[in-house]
Amino acid sequence: MPIPANFSIKPRVSAKKRAFNQIQEWIIDGTFKPGEKLNDADLAQALGVSRTPIREALQLLTVQGFVEMYPGVGTQVTALKKEDVSKILPPLAVLQALAAELATPVINQETIHLLRDINTRFAQSIKNGDSDNALRFDEQFHNIIVENAHNEYISSSVSTLQSHVFRLYFHSSIVFTQRSIEEHEAILNAFEEKNKEEAAKLARINWLHPIDLFYAEQEQ
Repeated sequence: MPIPANFSIKPRVSAKKRAFNQIQEWIIDGTFKPGEKLNDADLAQALGVSRTPIREALQLLTVQGFVEMYPGVGTQVTALKKEDVSKILPPLAVLQALAAELATPVINQETIHLLRDINTRFAQSIKNGDSDNALRFDEQFHNIIVENAHNEYISSSVSTLQSHVFRLYFHSSIVFTQRSIEEHEAILNAFEEKNKEEAAKLARINWLHPIDLFYAEQEQ
């Protein structure tokens, strides 16, 4: 279980949260491979914490589906199936659609301008072939919409599902296209028109179309 040495530790975060965030990040970006065993003592030493917050973090990661814990055997990263994109995106699409619907009546023009600027940066990243930055801007775009829904239960569920989406992205199951840019702009137009039904419909479509792209590529 090789552990990177050149990572930064965020200050003022509890040991459990710090351990959770870092281990999850390593699972998402593929530093820890599917099926790889995780040693809590090694993780504790690397992160500069005791084994207790490591074990607590691993328990939470188990609940969220990132690791599996086998009593008497050990803990390992869950297997990854690229076709799980068709299981993860539909519930996320429903939540994102609801967030867009709830955000529509309250989102202001200043926020819409911010979202439009992010979408411009998103488009430029796609044009430049910078998929990592495209992912970052796409995350910012949708997170702002979720924040404007003002529903912490939606936020929590979306955060967990998006983490699985990021993992699929790093394993090449998620791609961005020109259509993604256009769908973002259409959502913004719906916000400006205060059309919550249209905003919800467009948000759902935006999260579902990567499934079609994934299976189209599999057929090639």
